[in-house]
Amino acid sequence: MSESQAIPVAELTQRQARAEHKLLAAEIAAADSAYFQDDQPILDDASYDAKRRRLVALEKAFPVLKDAASVSDKVGAKPSGKFAKIRHRVPMLSLGNAFTDEDVADFVQRVRSFLGMKEEAGIAFTAEPKIDGLSLSLRYEKGALVSAATRGDGEEGEDVTSNARTISEIPHVLSGDDVPEIAEVRGEVYLGHVDFAGINERQREKGLPEFANPRNAAAGSLRQLDVSITAARPLRFFAYAWGEMPVMPAVTQFGVVEAFKRWGFRTNPLMKRCESVEDLLERYRLIESQRATLGYDIDGVVYKVDELALQTRLGFVARAPRWAIAHKFPAELATTVLEAIEIQVGRTGALSPVAKLRPVTVGGVVVSNATLHNEDYIRGFDSKGERIRDGEPPDIRVGDTVTVKRAGDVIPRVQSVDLSKRPANSQPYAFPTLCPACGSHATREMNPRSGKEDAVRRCTGGLICPAQAVERLKHFVSRDALDIDGLGDKQIEFFHADPDLPVKEPADIFTLARRDAENFKKLRDKEGFGSQSVAKLFAAIEDRRQPPLNRFIFGLGIRHIGETNARLLARHYGSFEALRAAGIAAADPASPERQELDAIDGVGPTVVEALVQFFAEAHNEQLLDRLLEQVVPQPLEAVASVSPVAGKTVVFTGALEQMTRDEAKAMAERLGAKVAGSVSSKTDLLVAGPGAGSKLKDAAKHGVQVIDEAGWFSLVGG
Repeated sequence: MSESQAIPVAELTQRQARAEHKLLAAEIAAADSAYFQDDQPILDDASYDAKRRRLVALEKAFPVLKDAASVSDKVGAKPSGKFAKIRHRVPMLSLGNAFTDEDVADFVQRVRSFLGMKEEAGIAFTAEPKIDGLSLSLRYEKGALVSAATRGDGEEGEDVTSNARTISEIPHVLSGDDVPEIAEVRGEVYLGHVDFAGINERQREKGLPEFANPRNAAAGSLRQLDVSITAARPLRFFAYAWGEMPVMPAVTQFGVVEAFKRWGFRTNPLMKRCESVEDLLERYRLIESQRATLGYDIDGVVYKVDELALQTRLGFVARAPRWAIAHKFPAELATTVLEAIEIQVGRTGALSPVAKLRPVTVGGVVVSNATLHNEDYIRGFDSKGERIRDGEPPDIRVGDTVTVKRAGDVIPRVQSVDLSKRPANSQPYAFPTLCPACGSHATREMNPRSGKEDAVRRCTGGLICPAQAVERLKHFVSRDALDIDGLGDKQIEFFHADPDLPVKEPADIFTLARRDAENFKKLRDKEGFGSQSVAKLFAAIEDRRQPPLNRFIFGLGIRHIGETNARLLARHYGSFEALRAAGIAAADPASPERQELDAIDGVGPTVVEALVQFFAEAHNEQLLDRLLEQVVPQPLEAVASVSPVAGKTVVFTGALEQMTRDEAKAMAERLGAKVAGSVSSKTDLLVAGPGAGSKLKDAAKHGVQVIDEAGWFSLVGG
């Protein structure tokens, strides 16, 4: 969006308006070309409509901007050049859009005002679904199909006659006694949802790109140079309009469409005659509620003045008739059926419910999955225990008719439920208490601050859970954990998927060298490896068989146990065996071990509960047994009992020259200091090397003592 587009049109200068108009015109022209010529939209419907509305508003406020070449008066795009051209005897125009109930009322009032009709005078309209497909004009002479043309730019389209003849719902010869000598019947070529899914399945099998939505697939299928491809795809056709027709078979819109049906065309059974704005809106809402069950895509409802004589009087303005308008559905909303609820396990063990939907197009994209957030959302309550769907039973169930929202690139979500369509035999959804990936217990933690359960249920399987395995392994070898050189994210992903030397759990890392020696397929022969790199990797792994206890604890990835808590536990228990025994025994809330854990300064109840849950899981115990056969965690160096920095909070900043930052932290902790990452009023000392920045200002602000690296060594005695 340009900077000026955020400014109301009335507040723009002419220079700003001209620059924005030029940009919008280029964007709209590019979007038209992509949509009408290439069948590959680059803008969703909502964005495209917004740009057109803004362009029209600019031209209305600054008339000098509009000329004969303005895209606001154009329909579609020039034919692509791949097909012969057909000039339309009657232009194929577009429709104006309505987005709100007020827009519909305004449309009806404009019609009345133009015709000079009084309020009490009756006027009828038709309302019918707006099919999301490709417009097509069929020309019949003496009842026989002679040509078929796409919309193109509205004046000239592409000759797709041979392709159109392969569509079973397009008659080659019209039947009936009232067929005119010349009859141009217009309508929409489209694909049903089931057929669309089948086409994409075949595209996948052939290794070809999939279509984004049924409209793209229909357009791409009709505009094939190879007619056999079109013939192989089950395209459909609804007839609803006309071009050249010297003799009309009826005097109303509704009557002409009824004639189309007699002649052999398929027409939409949801088309209805309406007498008022209220009738139109009622029909709109009915069609919208049935959208999920139609089996094809619609993106709104089209209203037309029914009487043809009034249509003639009303005429056209720019690119659209005055007597018709398209009431668009909200581009980001759609209604469909929730067919199943699937539980996905994330890398942190979170169990996330996903709605498996009857496919529906939302914002130009076919949506078949949507988030249900968490267990409470399915039950109808938010994290505060308050109902989020007022007036409804507190749940979402399989079989429900739901409204799905997709805004921009945000993951679609189930927004609401239509209880009037809930199946009589539906049952509340039972959220699983066991992880579907590994069978471990899935629990909801208690938030000590709020006293309420966490909204997310998590798997306690940790390292043994296949859904979490790759990310957990990455954490295990990360810099602040075991820090194995040459074993980064890409290598972990490779080994986890490798059939010859799989790494599924931490213990597997330490058996890599032995397994490689025994394996016929050597690691050095695989892409990305060589003899030297393999030797270095195995040496780095061997070097980590005796990791510091705090790094080992941190590497296990126990929830809520970060570097600081891992160090506190390592200091307190001295060995992993002691920590493990305490964690198991602490499952009993009344045990001395639980009381000891609770008493450790800095370790809160959330950490204690996470530790107890980790050791309570049998799978974790088995994994630890295998891992401890390979590694021997080492106790931390003893903390100096007497030190000038014992108990003080120290921050290091800038470039240290005599030691690394990790060495500095380890030294300070060994001397009994607490190392922090930022300066606050609780900081006692800032050690600043060259290049120290904002932390110096913070130290001055809080009155914190500042020394350099030499001063640090002098303070702690070398």
